[in-house]
Amino acid sequence: MPSVLVVEDDQFVRSALIRHLTEASHTVRSVGTALEALREVAHIRFDVVILDLGLPDLDGAEALKMLRGITDVPVIIATARDDEAEIVRLLNDGADDYLTKPFSPEHLSARMSAVLRRSRSSADETSPSRVIQVGGLSIDPLRRQAELDGHRLDLTRREFDLLAFLAGRPGVVVPRKELLAEVWQQSYGDDQTIDVHLSWLRRKLGETAARPRYLHTLRGVGVKLEPPGGQADGQPNGHRP
Repeated sequence: MPSVLVVEDDQFVRSALIRHLTEASHTVRSVGTALEALREVAHIRFDVVILDLGLPDLDGAEALKMLRGITDVPVIIATARDDEAEIVRLLNDGADDYLTKPFSPEHLSARMSAVLRRSRSSADETSPSRVIQVGGLSIDPLRRQAELDGHRLDLTRREFDLLAFLAGRPGVVVPRKELLAEVWQQSYGDDQTIDVHLSWLRRKLGETAARPRYLHTLRGVGVKLEPPGGQADGQPNGHRP
């Protein structure tokens, strides 16, 4: 059964979440502060964390950054805030999804199912034993490691998933709808989610949208990854022609 950590200080909301998740056959633990959440994830491997932003000891946005420092567990933000700029910051800081309160149990279940599908499928995505080489990029899906010109890239789980998916199709323009379906496991969604992760990934690749090296966006069409110079190989190590 999937294990869930609920981080919520409002006892009424917390009890309702626990009841719904338990009825949905999830194993649930709950805490009311950010520090308790950090202690939990440091000792227990959860499948997903539901994180409230309005915590009494530390703002949830800061708690998210601290969580990302010690674990890559999927995090769904549960918040009453609907400020677009803040949502972008949360996605930049490693949130996998967000829900604006109030939300229905069915909505939460659908978002959790999508996050859990992504988490389960990421380890064996596109021939996991194959090390993908695209220009100076080397991506090992099995070990979930990526290097650029011999230097290890510090990627979040979602950034790695996005990079690995595009690198497995070098030179191919991938429609945004396909990225949502394959990387985010969603049949619909906001393009802003993709844009945020692409922007963050570009920074780590040492490029910008205005001066791309590997990641190229074709407005209204999709995204492609190819090495500088445009000669895409995407071959496994040891099998390049």
